[in-house]
Amino acid sequence: MTAHNGQACRLEAELDWSGFLSRHDMTWTTRPMSWNEGAFIGNGLMGAMMFGEEHREKRNVLRFVLGRTDITAKRPSGYSPRVPIGEIDLECAGWIYQPTEIKVDLWNAEIKARVVTTKGEIGLRAFVHSEKAVLVIELEPSEGEREAKLQWYAEPEVSPVLKNADGFNLNQYIPEIRVTKYTKQEVNVGVQTYPLGDGCTTAWQERETSPGRRICYLTVQRGADEAVGDAAAALVRETAEASLEQEVEAHRSWWHAYYPQSFVSLPDTRLEGFYWIQMYKLASATRREHLIIDNQGPWMTPTPWPGVWFNMNVQMSYSPVYTSNRLELGESLIRGLDENFANLIDNVPEEYRSDSAGLGRSCSYDLSSKVSDETGNLLWICHNYWRQYRHSMDETMLREGLLPLLKRAVQYFVHILEEGEDGKLHLRPTVSPEYGSFLKMTVPDCHYDLALIRWGCETLLAIDERLQLVDPLAERWRYVLEHLTPFPMDENGLMLGKDAPIEFGHRHFSHLLAVFPLHLMTGDDPEERDLIRRSLRYWTGMEGDMRGFTFTGAASIAAAIGEGSEALQYIRAFMHLIKPNTMYREAGPVMESPLACAESIHDLLLQSWGDTIRVFPAVPDEWQDVSFHNLRAEGAFLLSAKREGGRTAFIRVKSLAGEPCRLKTGWSEAEERTIRAISAGEGKDIPLRAVGDGIIELQLRQGEEALLYAGEPPAEFRIAPVEAERSLCNYFGANKPWRLYGIPFSS
Repeated sequence: MTAHNGQACRLEAELDWSGFLSRHDMTWTTRPMSWNEGAFIGNGLMGAMMFGEEHREKRNVLRFVLGRTDITAKRPSGYSPRVPIGEIDLECAGWIYQPTEIKVDLWNAEIKARVVTTKGEIGLRAFVHSEKAVLVIELEPSEGEREAKLQWYAEPEVSPVLKNADGFNLNQYIPEIRVTKYTKQEVNVGVQTYPLGDGCTTAWQERETSPGRRICYLTVQRGADEAVGDAAAALVRETAEASLEQEVEAHRSWWHAYYPQSFVSLPDTRLEGFYWIQMYKLASATRREHLIIDNQGPWMTPTPWPGVWFNMNVQMSYSPVYTSNRLELGESLIRGLDENFANLIDNVPEEYRSDSAGLGRSCSYDLSSKVSDETGNLLWICHNYWRQYRHSMDETMLREGLLPLLKRAVQYFVHILEEGEDGKLHLRPTVSPEYGSFLKMTVPDCHYDLALIRWGCETLLAIDERLQLVDPLAERWRYVLEHLTPFPMDENGLMLGKDAPIEFGHRHFSHLLAVFPLHLMTGDDPEERDLIRRSLRYWTGMEGDMRGFTFTGAASIAAAIGEGSEALQYIRAFMHLIKPNTMYREAGPVMESPLACAESIHDLLLQSWGDTIRVFPAVPDEWQDVSFHNLRAEGAFLLSAKREGGRTAFIRVKSLAGEPCRLKTGWSEAEERTIRAISAGEGKDIPLRAVGDGIIELQLRQGEEALLYAGEPPAEFRIAPVEAERSLCNYFGANKPWRLYGIPFSS
C-alpha cells in the first residue's frame, strides 16, 4: 500500500534494537575507580555497582557493591533509613591492568568484561535477574587467573580501604551490625542483624559448570530470621540448578519487551545516548511491584540522604515515565501512595485528620512524615498521580485513588488559608523548598504553595465535572480559586512569596511551579510569556547555589514557552554536572536530576497539558532531523513524528481511549491549510477542524490511528534512527571529555 493511500508508521519490525542501543552502551577501557563511574545493573529492587580502587593493596579487586531498596534499619528516633549491605568482590591473582574492556550492554541489561591482569585475564558477565532478586556473575579465567575468587563481605567486614574509598559516611546512620554465617545445603548464608532486630540476609553459591567456567548466584533478602535464611538459600539453590540459558532468556525477555515501548532519536549523539541510559536506569531503579524511587535507587553509597524526599526528588524521578510510555514504572509510586494513605492522614495535625492529609519533606517508604512549614509536597506528588491518570485515562484510578487523596491534600490548605483585609485568601509563612534552607527561611503567600493549591482546586473541579459527582465541596474549591491571592511578582518576574524577591542563588524552581510542571501559566498571552522569560532569566542569572535540577527545570520552563535553543543550552550545562556513568551526586547521590533531564528532552519533542498535544513544540534550531515513536500524551494518545531538514514530515496519532484530540502541529499557517489526516492502514480521510493558533481537532475512536502531513505526502511513513556521530557513540561509562572536541578515535 502506498503512502498516498495511508500506511502505518514502520518501526517495530524494522529497527535493530540491539544494534541501535549498542551505540550507547557504557564502556570502559580501564576499570572504573569509583561509584561516579561504576558499571551499574539492577532489577528495580536489587542492584550492584561494579568498580575498583587504586590503592596498592586493592589493585587486584573489582567490587560489586550491593544494594536493595527495601533494606532499612530501625533507630530509636526518626525514620528508618537505607543502610549499606556489603559487597561481593572479584579478587584476582594479579593486579588489574590494561587493556581491560568493560561495557554495560543496555539491550541485555548485563555487564560484560574482559578483565586483564598482570597474571592473565578473566572473562566476566553479570546481571541482576529481571524476575527474581538474584545477581548472577559468570567467570571464565585464563590459566594464570585460576586462583581468582569471589568473596562476599558483610558491611562490617569490608576493608576500610574500600569502604572509605568512595567517601566517608559523615552524616549517615550506620547501625552496629552483628554478623553470623553458616552453610545450608551447600549454600553460604550471611546474616546481618541490626540493634532493634531487623537486618538482612545474603545467600550465595558458586558452581563450576565446566573446567575453567564458574558461576556465582547471590541474593539479598530483607530480614534476619531463620525463615528468611531458608528462603534465601532456596532461591539461590533453585536458580543455580536451573538452566543458565533459560535464566538468561527470562532475564533478557523482560528488557526486550521494555525498550520498544517507545523510541527517541536525536541529532545530538551524546544526548541521545544519555537519554537511553536514563531509560535503562529507570527500569533498573523501580518496577510496578517494587518500591518508590528514593534518592539513590538500588546503588548504595555514602549519603546524608538515605531515604525518600518529596519536595522535588520523587516527583522529578518519575517525571519521564509518562511521556516515554512506560506507565508501568509509575505504578510503584501510585501503589506507594495508595498503600500508605493512613500515614498521609496521620502526617497532619490531629484536628485536621478527619478530612485532610499531607506529607513532609523526607521519610522512609511508609510515607510517615509530619507536615510542618513545607506544606505543598503532597499536592505536588498528586500532580504525578494526575499525570499517571491523564496518560492512561484509567477512571478507576481517578475515582478510587487520586480523588480521595487530592481532596484531602486540598482540604488541608483550606484549613490554613486566612482571609485578609483585602478580601483575598492568604497563606501564613511557609517554605519555598531549597531557598535559604540552612536558615529555615519562610515567606508569606509562598508561590510554591499558592501554585499547588490553585492547581489542586482546578483539578478537583475538572474531576467533579468529568465524573458528574456534583460534590458539595465544589463550591468551596471555586471560592478558593476566586479569592486566592495572586502570585507575588516584581520587575524581575515571579517572586518566592509576598515581599520576597530572590536575593541570592536559588537552586530550586519552586517559585516557578505555576509555569512548570503545573502549566497554570502557559505563555500563550504575550505579556505572560514575557513574565515567564524574565522570571527564568533572572533566576538562572542569579549565580550561586545552582544544582543539576536547576538546569533541568530551566530547560523545561524554556521549552514550555517554545524556547528550544535556550532549553538545549540549559541541558548542555547540566551535562557538565553529571558523573561519567550518568549518575549525579552532591553531598551524596541523588537520582532525580538525570531522570528529570530525560523529561526535559521530552519537552523539546512532545508536550501535553491543558487540553492540547504539542508536537515538536521546542525543537532547537540546530536540530534539523529528529524522530520519535509511541511517545504518550495526555488523553492516552500515542504519538510518532519525524522531522527532516528542519520541517515536520508527518505526525501519527493513535487514540487508546477515544478522548477528544487537539493537536498543535507546528506547521506554518500556509502549511496548515494543506494538512491532511488519513486513517493508518486504510487511507481514508479523517475529518479535521482548524480551531486557530495552529491547533487542529480530530475525532478518533478508541484504537483508531491517523497519519497527518502537510502538502505533498512523504514517500513513506517511516521512523528511523538519526545518523549517529561516530566519535560520540559509547560516550558514557569512563570519563571521556576529549570526545566533545571531536578527537578521532577507533572503536
